[in-house]
Amino acid sequence: MLITISGLPGSGTTTVSNLLAKHYGMEMVSAGEVFRTLAKERGLTLAQFGALAEKDDSIDVQIDKRQQEIAASRDNIILEGRLAGHMAPHALKVWLKAPVEIRVKRIVSREKTSFQKAMKETLEREASESLRYREIYGIDINDLSIYDIVIDSNRWNQFQIVHILSSCIDALIDKGGTVESS
Repeated sequence: MLITISGLPGSGTTTVSNLLAKHYGMEMVSAGEVFRTLAKERGLTLAQFGALAEKDDSIDVQIDKRQQEIAASRDNIILEGRLAGHMAPHALKVWLKAPVEIRVKRIVSREKTSFQKAMKETLEREASESLRYREIYGIDINDLSIYDIVIDSNRWNQFQIVHILSSCIDALIDKGGTVESS
């Protein structure tokens, strides 16, 4: 079974992915963690690393290629990342969304920063990513038409979202434990 969980920063993708992975005993692979690790290794903030990635396509390509390789070579995984649904076309593709103010409040809580700073950095990051995805892949991150399921994470908490997704996943699992082709 291959599942992708995507969404903008603060939408709950990592939390939901971790809960689903635990529920189903699956491995979770996070593009965001790879990006954060690369930024930290270079001594850069996410905003600084995002700016560098705008000038160096190889950063995004490296992360995305790794997700494509994982999607093609492994079973029973959850790929979490902004473009995960685009990197794994045969997966069950989920997008989590929430208003920017709600997402920023979550980021503030997680990163212990000010609302104003988090809002500025989030908007800059989203603009940077949107530009890079369009230039590198021709992907409009706001086009949700590729996703099988879109859930507003402002409406339901992480446990309710996992319950909703579990119902969908369980409905797709055949007797052999695989996701049926859609």
